[in-house]
Amino acid sequence: MFIRGKVLKLGDDIDTDQIYPGKYLPITDEKEMVQHALEGVPGVTGISDIIVAGKNFGCGSSREHGPIALRGAGVKLIIARSFGPIFYRNCINIGLPILELEADLKIESGDELEVDLTTGLIRNITRQWTHKASPLSGLELEIFGAGGLLNYLRTKT
Repeated sequence: MFIRGKVLKLGDDIDTDQIYPGKYLPITDEKEMVQHALEGVPGVTGISDIIVAGKNFGCGSSREHGPIALRGAGVKLIIARSFGPIFYRNCINIGLPILELEADLKIESGDELEVDLTTGLIRNITRQWTHKASPLSGLELEIFGAGGLLNYLRTKT
C-alpha cells in the first residue's frame, strides 16, 4: 500500500484541541468539520496530503473529531515521532494511516514523499533520501485497506 503526497510539517505536542478545536464539537457533518481542521495550530494556512509531526501528536482528549476532520480534509497519512495513544487508536479505527518514526528526519513542508505502508519505507523525492520506519502490522494494514475498523469488521461477519 503506497501513499504519495506533499508534506505539511508540524512540531511537537500538537493536541487534539489544536487539531480540531472543542468549540466545534457540536458539528457532526464531516464536510463542515473539515473547515476547522488544524485551526488551532498557529501558522497553518492549508493542509497537505501528508502531515509530518514531532513528538506526542494528538495528545489530549479522546474525541475522534480530529482524525475525522483531517481525513476529510484530504490527509492521507500522518507520520510522527510519537502519538497520543487514543489519537493513534482513533486514526486506525477511522482508516487514517499513521507511522511512527524513531528518528528526526530532514523533512520540510512542501517536500514530496512516497511511503510504502507495508514495509515502512519512506522516500523523500524532493531531498532524494530513503528511511525505513517501523511498518504497520498486518491487522492495521487490513483495517486501513478496508477503510476503517467498522468496515473491516463488516467483512469478517
